[in-house]
Amino acid sequence: MNVKSILYKVYERTLWRQIMHGPNPHHIGLIVDGNRRFARIKGLVSNEGHVVGSEKLEEFLRWCWRMEIKIVTLFGFSTENYKRTDGEVEFLMDLILQKLKDFQIDPVIKEQRVKIRVIGRREYLSDEINHEIDAVEKLTRDHDRFQLNIAISYGGRAEIIDAVKKIACEIENKKIGVDDIDEDLMSQYLYTEGIPDPDLIIRTSGERRLSGFLLWQSHYSELYFSEVYWPAFRKIDFWRAIRTYQQRERRFGK
Repeated sequence: MNVKSILYKVYERTLWRQIMHGPNPHHIGLIVDGNRRFARIKGLVSNEGHVVGSEKLEEFLRWCWRMEIKIVTLFGFSTENYKRTDGEVEFLMDLILQKLKDFQIDPVIKEQRVKIRVIGRREYLSDEINHEIDAVEKLTRDHDRFQLNIAISYGGRAEIIDAVKKIACEIENKKIGVDDIDEDLMSQYLYTEGIPDPDLIIRTSGERRLSGFLLWQSHYSELYFSEVYWPAFRKIDFWRAIRTYQQRERRFGK
């Protein structure tokens, strides 16, 4: 073991001692960014960065489960991502498809009792992807220890628009009245119905914006922006985010 590895281990243990007894977020939102830039600096083909990023997710989930963080919501593919080249969109869709299939046979998903749920405009997705979404959601629907939400074909504005349309239909059909509309009712018509709002949202790669991720749900989320590209995100980077979260005083407007 070289000096760098030894120092990393020492720092890792120090960080763990700092956060091990602190309050942990119940729900983490995750914006994975920097796959293409990571590939570029490593001399890889652009799409290979997405592959490495996909593999990183498995590590991240294990870190969360160790800390009993119950819910993770991953920003997997936005409605704006459709504007990328046809080749990249096709590659990402194939990667998503394969991940959905892998989750169905992954023994860890069963052992950890992870419920998987996909949120977003599914009508934009292929029949094949929708079939695998139905399959993995059905397979894991009774899992009750952890939950992984995957936002695919997702946009925060699109989510709010879709919710407003559903509410308008309910009013038109006289199932609810205009005066019934409040924050609780609105939440019932979002893609995330029944899921508590995220306590912490992490974004990698140095970008400091939410890019439409969980616009309604993030109103009191703590935000943490890491300079590290997602495929290079390490356990100590994650624990730094947790430490920052623990150091903040959450007053919720009080």
